[in-house]
Amino acid sequence: MKLLFICTHNRCRSILAEAIANHISDGSIKAFSAGSSPQSEVHPLSLHFLSRRGIDIQGLSSQSWNDFSELEPDAILTLCDSAAAEACPVWFDSSVQVHWGLSDPSGGELPEQERAEKFEATISVLERRIKAIMADDNRSLRGPELQNKLNAIASQIH
Repeated sequence: MKLLFICTHNRCRSILAEAIANHISDGSIKAFSAGSSPQSEVHPLSLHFLSRRGIDIQGLSSQSWNDFSELEPDAILTLCDSAAAEACPVWFDSSVQVHWGLSDPSGGELPEQERAEKFEATISVLERRIKAIMADDNRSLRGPELQNKLNAIASQIH
């Protein structure tokens, strides 16, 4: 199964999701991340909290969804509300699209401890959601069945 996680700037939530999915799957999930307006670098705290959990950060970069025109993902999962409101490029038409909205753990002027808690909570939600994809052989689902399962996972795991 190929999953493309999208956030507008592709520097925090979508990067976290890509790294976590590739880390905890048994190779049956190939995860990628992109944005409609990618930034020049991945948010340093994304890399910090992934590393702290022993998740490989090598090769993670902020990329445009235009870089994935040949990917043909089974599902596109938007993680920020602004990305969910954007129309995906035409080359993603065969992919199911689901919104897994999560608040931005890097946003705002927060005390260090509160920001750390937000990152840890976001990572935990993503881990549980990705593990749910891997359960019960959901990885073999495609089309509307996959879309329904991904929507159910998002509504059940917060």
